[in-house]
Amino acid sequence: MRITKSLCPECLEIIEAKIFEDALGRVKIRKVCDVHGVFEDIYWSDAELYKKFDRYWCEGSGLSEPMVSVDGNCPNNCGACPSHKTTTILANIDVTNRCNQNCPICFANASAAGYLYEPSFDQIKDMLIGLRSQKPVPCPAVQFAGGEPTVRRDIVQIVQTAHDVGFPQIQIATNGINLAKKPELSRMLYKAGLKTVYLQFDGLTEMPYQIARGYNALPLKLKAIENCRAGGLTSVALVPTIARGVNDDQIGDIVHFAADNRDTVKGINFQPISFTGRIDKDEREKMRVTAPDVFHAIEEQTDGDILASDFYPVPFVVPISRFVTAEKNTPYAEFTVHPHCGAGTYVYIEEGKMIPITRFIDVEGLLEFVNELASGIEEKKRIKSFERITAIGKLIKGIPRFIDSELAPKHVNVRKLFIDVLKDGTDEATKEFHRNTLFIGVMHFQDLYNMDLERIQRCGIHYATPDGRVIPFCTYNTLHRETIEKKFAKPLKAEAYK
Repeated sequence: MRITKSLCPECLEIIEAKIFEDALGRVKIRKVCDVHGVFEDIYWSDAELYKKFDRYWCEGSGLSEPMVSVDGNCPNNCGACPSHKTTTILANIDVTNRCNQNCPICFANASAAGYLYEPSFDQIKDMLIGLRSQKPVPCPAVQFAGGEPTVRRDIVQIVQTAHDVGFPQIQIATNGINLAKKPELSRMLYKAGLKTVYLQFDGLTEMPYQIARGYNALPLKLKAIENCRAGGLTSVALVPTIARGVNDDQIGDIVHFAADNRDTVKGINFQPISFTGRIDKDEREKMRVTAPDVFHAIEEQTDGDILASDFYPVPFVVPISRFVTAEKNTPYAEFTVHPHCGAGTYVYIEEGKMIPITRFIDVEGLLEFVNELASGIEEKKRIKSFERITAIGKLIKGIPRFIDSELAPKHVNVRKLFIDVLKDGTDEATKEFHRNTLFIGVMHFQDLYNMDLERIQRCGIHYATPDGRVIPFCTYNTLHRETIEKKFAKPLKAEAYK
């Protein structure tokens, strides 16, 4: 299918990799290191879906003021460099590597590392200001992570600062323990400006928690959701890490749970497991899950209410950003990530029935129409004011032909919602759309065995670091985390966990 660059999982040397379809209809990645031999892994388990998603390649322009120069040493010189093709859509800031869990599948844990990584409040503030100063588009979303971010005593102040410097979207990635045990914390975070709780949520039985977390964390997860609801944090995203034989049989149950709690749970982001350490081939193949495996599990475990074909890759929505940018004459973040990084769909719930938007909207036709309108504005910039008015008129007139009103949910004006999002492009219009839907997404982060450097160069989820850089998610967790943390580390003291 194509040739790309990857890394040897043993020596980390940059090597050529081949992405190809095998006899079983799977897409695999194969690479050969002169020293350590052949490595082969499943890239995508469904070649037909791979080809569907491959239609949505979209080249972005990246940051106009990169932090490091191009030196031909990608991905060892992340920062980001001029070769990076996507702006920072979501920035992660690890506020600590302390944690009140000790999970065997974790990226970061102070007790295992033997040192404390905990940027000061002023360092975090500088990172936030730097992210909002990015050009051509200020970073629109920040997620505080770790470790466990809620173990910091100043976490509410940190969230407030993110709000004060202008982030429209502020999230916390959390295991939920402190949200469950401290009911007032949800209310305080909400008042400070927190928008979304990104809640680690591996299933609806005890078993996956015993395997992944070492204890039955489910009661705490349920209590955390209850406290978020009571505290005003009614945008919870469930984040299940999916491993074959551990919780891949609970994917449908998680979807139904989210639908039943849609007043507070607004989304699910399934994350197929990535292997951050060395692991032998047999064990890797036994546990490996790719994005299409999740799509098909959703279809099977919801009895076809949601189909694998309902999912589209992240860059599918680029025409919306293009239209809003052209119509407002102000740059908006474009989701020009690699088409095989992540995917999603939106689902309406009516009288207990799940209705994906693809059931009543010709999404491919609609997005093609929006892209044509955006191109029309861009081509006629000198008469822009007239063309903008014309485009809005065409939008209002044209959208209904892509919506089947007989199949659409009756409790919401879908036509108006789409027009408001496209016409206004405001945070409020987008929030109104999300209030009426359940988002179901899949994001498969890479490890050293399936690493594709073309994905790295198009990553839109970056880690901000205290030295002013932004580093793509997958290279940060496979290559750079330890170096960055040690550079800014402090000795680990026993009282650090109190």
